[in-house]
Amino acid sequence: MPASAQSRRARLVRRAVLTGTGVAILALPVVGATTASAATTASTTVAGYPNTLDGWIRESLAIMAQKGIPGTYNGIYRNVIRESSGNQYAINNWDSNAAAGTPSKGLLQVIDPTFNAYHVAGTSFDPYDPVANITAACNYAAAVYGSIDNVYGAY
Repeated sequence: MPASAQSRRARLVRRAVLTGTGVAILALPVVGATTASAATTASTTVAGYPNTLDGWIRESLAIMAQKGIPGTYNGIYRNVIRESSGNQYAINNWDSNAAAGTPSKGLLQVIDPTFNAYHVAGTSFDPYDPVANITAACNYAAAVYGSIDNVYGAY
């Protein structure tokens, strides 16, 4: 493929990624792309972090640092593993919150009223969104316990 065609293709892919259609385009075979590079691009968050628990925590920590919300990687990780085992779609349908109609949701098992009250601007309004869930829960924990690092049980 001529250099001008490669350059045009690269510009189109970058433009598509920036407009939110990059996943569909990157899922198609791209001449000259390796499987690893296409997979790496598709498995990152919009902010460029790995689309994994590690990446979600790191992205949340970056947002928390900008907003002055305290917390550490270890404190978040410890609580995520205890609350949801890392399942971003975890939902508790059996406790008193669920019986009252507000089940705990997501990585850090936040109920909707708490999520809404402690939502952090710039994150999704979906309580199952891992970064939004972590960041809102850490914001709540900071207000009530001083930091997510001070939480060692259900909160």
